[in-house]
Amino acid sequence: MEGMIIIMNDINDYFNNTPPKKQKSSNVKNSVIAPFVSGVLGASLVVGICFGNPTIKTKLIGEAPEKVKETSTVNSGIVDLVSLSQFSDTAVGVASKVLPSIVGINVKFNVTSNFGYGMKYSSEAAASGSGIIISEDGYILTNNHIVSSTSNSSYYQVSEATSVTVYLFNDEHPYEAEIIGSDAQTDLAVIKIDKSGLTPAELGDSSNVKIGEFAMAIGNPLGLKSTVTSGIISAVNREVTSSDGTNYVLMQTDAAINSGNSGGALVNSEGQVIGINTLKISATGVENMGFAIPINDTKDIYKQLIEYNKVKRPSIGVKGITLDETKAKQNNLPVGVYVKEVNEFSPAETAGIKPGDVIIEADGKKINTFQELVDSINSKSIDDELEIKLVRNGKEKAVKVTLKEQ
Repeated sequence: MEGMIIIMNDINDYFNNTPPKKQKSSNVKNSVIAPFVSGVLGASLVVGICFGNPTIKTKLIGEAPEKVKETSTVNSGIVDLVSLSQFSDTAVGVASKVLPSIVGINVKFNVTSNFGYGMKYSSEAAASGSGIIISEDGYILTNNHIVSSTSNSSYYQVSEATSVTVYLFNDEHPYEAEIIGSDAQTDLAVIKIDKSGLTPAELGDSSNVKIGEFAMAIGNPLGLKSTVTSGIISAVNREVTSSDGTNYVLMQTDAAINSGNSGGALVNSEGQVIGINTLKISATGVENMGFAIPINDTKDIYKQLIEYNKVKRPSIGVKGITLDETKAKQNNLPVGVYVKEVNEFSPAETAGIKPGDVIIEADGKKINTFQELVDSINSKSIDDELEIKLVRNGKEKAVKVTLKEQ
């Protein structure tokens, strides 16, 4: 995505900005600019648009005021003026329903800075994020990048989280949390606090989400617990690459998402969670382009994290490099995945795949990138068979690989 920077919120922001004294993980500058936009278009024509949801309204608000409707003639056309009260009622009802299921998460970790000549300096850093209660006995779904902060460079090393603290809605008591499991590939994690009687969020069906429908983001932006922002679903099935090179297929929303919103909920007009807020685009001239993991994509993941503390995935056991048209032409090879390394005793080795091979198809589907190969493997289960077509020394060869646990 040329000209754009994909920012993975929260922990990564710690290294790009100087945190304020009270909120170490927030990117708060000395001044806050609140943009105000208004438009005046000639004569006094005002058209209100009502977005209402009777179900959530009745359950959580009670009966809304009757719709106020007027008829006026403008340029010989008929315009209906509609009260916005139902939109407000929907937003209030959704927030009231979902807020008790959203938590704030504070994470502490150690940072060792390298100054050269053997000089090092260690300090404690903090980050904040959000989470969604998924069981009454304390299991919470969040993002992996919030609780798994390990990272290294020539300038610094970041430790694993030294503590994870959870704050519940309308409860200032801090609860120490245990990391049950995390998965970098999907950027999901499950943590748990020792408390029962919690209010789990109602999970919706993200496969039914439509472009233009109501969306509300709820979380802990900049450490400001229980913040809600609203908008619409801007796009579905949006392919996005994060700043660390990971590819995702996400929902896009214009509901404001800021550092600390990661791990929080994107909900629909029924107060059902339809996504996990995860990324935003940060670039000059870009506003309100946030992304969420569809909730349907998380269900199997968090169940495995709770049961196995990890995600069990099929694997063939190779390391590969994407050969695009330019690289392929330069090396006189076909477009596909160049096999750089084959793990010992792996399914790939058993099937006869060798370093230097170029994988061009999987189960009859053309493979152009390494991510496409990973997607083909992940569409299978452990012990399934995957038919791979490869090119070796200019000749095509078909092999069958029995997938094993990664």
